Amino acid sequence: MTRHYRVLIDCRDEKGLVYKISKTFFDFGLNVEKNREFVDAQNGKFFMRSEVSGKFDPDALEAELKLVLPKDAVIRLAEPRPKRVVIMATKESHCLGDILIRHEAGELEAQIVGVVSNYEILKGLVERFDIPYICVSHEGLQRAEHEELILEAIDSFGEIDYIVLAKYMRILTPEFVSRFEERIINIHHSFLPAFIGANPYKQAYDRGVKIIGATAHFVNNNLDEGPIIAQGTIPVDHAMDWRQMQSAGRDVEKIVLAKALKLALEDKIFVYANKTVIFD
Repeated sequence: MTRHYRVLIDCRDEKGLVYKISKTFFDFGLNVEKNREFVDAQNGKFFMRSEVSGKFDPDALEAELKLVLPKDAVIRLAEPRPKRVVIMATKESHCLGDILIRHEAGELEAQIVGVVSNYEILKGLVERFDIPYICVSHEGLQRAEHEELILEAIDSFGEIDYIVLAKYMRILTPEFVSRFEERIINIHHSFLPAFIGANPYKQAYDRGVKIIGATAHFVNNNLDEGPIIAQGTIPVDHAMDWRQMQSAGRDVEKIVLAKALKLALEDKIFVYANKTVIFD
């Protein structure tokens, strides 16, 4: 049976890596359908993403690659499949709704297994797509208590690959983040770094900005400073009030978040040194 895999490699850079990897693919009788590579000369790092197909044992291929690559090499073989995704949301519907529509249209290599929110507001929207919705109210609970209940809700969906924060407006604890390292994708309402805190579009309007934007990033324990996956901007001018900026900005947010999620689902992201290498 012909297998299709994505082979992701990052390691210390040295001469002959592309040759060694390509020869290994050849020896296994693989067809290389797509290939991208990048060398970070400043840090001496090599990255390569290949899409290969053929009749082969992926464990044997990984073992052989380990023999020819530097000892620090990180090798990942990912079989294309719909990844299991949980979305977390609060009250705003634009990012959540956009992802649900793209999922329904078959644009995402994903299975959205459920939505978790701290309000009931979005339940009707989600249930139109026949996706389970769990409300875990934070009222009267300490943050740690609330997160325990959130984790129980997420665990009820079984194994998951990614959590998407579709305008989920509560800060996650380090304990929560560490459990899903490099698997939580957030959308921030600024072309980072800029305008943190409440009502960023009012802040942008008051400063007379000429562009507004959004940033999708992996969540880590430094607020809004995780590795950036995708960003987008649009021009604005003095004729727009902050509500018009907010409306335009929401369009950017949902597009950038969807792009970041798609990159993650298709195994196109390498993370290192709190930044990303993207093979789009």
